[in-house]
Amino acid sequence: MTTRTATCMCGQLSATCAGEPVLISVCHCLDCQKRSGSSFAAQARFRAEEVELSGESRTWSRAGDEGGVATFHFCPTCGSNVYYVAQAEPQLVAVAIGGFADPSFPQPDYVVYEERRHGWVKIVGEGIERFD
Repeated sequence: MTTRTATCMCGQLSATCAGEPVLISVCHCLDCQKRSGSSFAAQARFRAEEVELSGESRTWSRAGDEGGVATFHFCPTCGSNVYYVAQAEPQLVAVAIGGFADPSFPQPDYVVYEERRHGWVKIVGEGIERFD
């Protein structure tokens, strides 16, 4: 079984994930751009029982465009966002793909809010579902 560990920049907060992600997504919404500090956010959702969380986190919750609330977990030392849990899907933990620091991480299953995508960004791959 594959085991992957995502960490914050300083290594204090981590999420160790067993098995393969249930879903991998990229979001171009403006809030995810702000949250990630990049032009989009990429996350992999794992079953909560397959994720071991370690370290101290600070949380911040927000409602998305469609009203769903997610609680984001940040390292209080370096500020990195390592994971979040959506209120509508408490059985899943969404882990920031960048925290794995693994260029061979699988491609996304779907991309959302492409109408807000930066013109110079293109998510490529076969079989990726796309939603505006």
